[in-house]
Amino acid sequence: MGRVTDRRPTVRISDGVVDRRADTLVVEEPLEVRVDGAPLAVTMRTPGHDVDLAVGFLCTEGVIGSTADVVSARHCAGADGEPNTYNVLDVVLAEGTPAPDVDPTRNFYTTSSCGMCGKASIDAVRTRSRHPVADDPVRVGPDVLTVLPDRLRAAQQVFDRTGGLHAAGLFTAAGEPVCVREDVGRHNAVDKVVGWAVREGRLPLAGLVLMVSGRASFELVQKASMAGIPVLAAVSAPSTLAVDLAAEVGMTLVGFLRGTRMNVYTGPARVATG
Repeated sequence: MGRVTDRRPTVRISDGVVDRRADTLVVEEPLEVRVDGAPLAVTMRTPGHDVDLAVGFLCTEGVIGSTADVVSARHCAGADGEPNTYNVLDVVLAEGTPAPDVDPTRNFYTTSSCGMCGKASIDAVRTRSRHPVADDPVRVGPDVLTVLPDRLRAAQQVFDRTGGLHAAGLFTAAGEPVCVREDVGRHNAVDKVVGWAVREGRLPLAGLVLMVSGRASFELVQKASMAGIPVLAAVSAPSTLAVDLAAEVGMTLVGFLRGTRMNVYTGPARVATG
């Protein structure tokens, strides 16, 4: 497995004082995801929990729906006998699981800031979830939601050293952490959480809250929907498409979750106020 952090020289200037020292940076490297040996996607990610990332990506893309759809997922060497860089991971699908439909119009390279950049059209990203959330009866108190950002932050071990990672965490309706993952990309952190849930046989993630650092984009709502998560909360703003999709699938979407304040954009009935 590749390193998660690296030390690089830097010149620090503070109040006119120049100090030369090494700084700890988060590692960002490409991960090529293959399915049955065929390249499917390349994403820029922070090394760590790569199997979760690949399996979660395939789940949120609608390729797989449970751990029964996967025979194995492992790092492998590159082309022509190249040494194993741990930047290529091959997922072998179970017999009877359809291979992903590779659209020639799609660019399968995704950056750490955008997980949907390669989609050919808006219709392609409205993947139909196998785990509907509209009828999930969970209710979460505002007092629980307001503590989630701090609990997510407390679980970010690599962020403490670098200050440069996003995080996604699953929490119970009582605010207890279930799984937290970090990555340089928001969408990767969510895929890592979903992949963990797939491998643990926990889908659908009914009755749980997904807390994310940063903003709530369309892609994150899409991924939460594919995993059957009824509540998505973010410390920053949602986009219009994120709100539209959350309303469409019956998800509760909370944004600007800071201190004791929040905006509930969709599904307010799940946010218990009395």
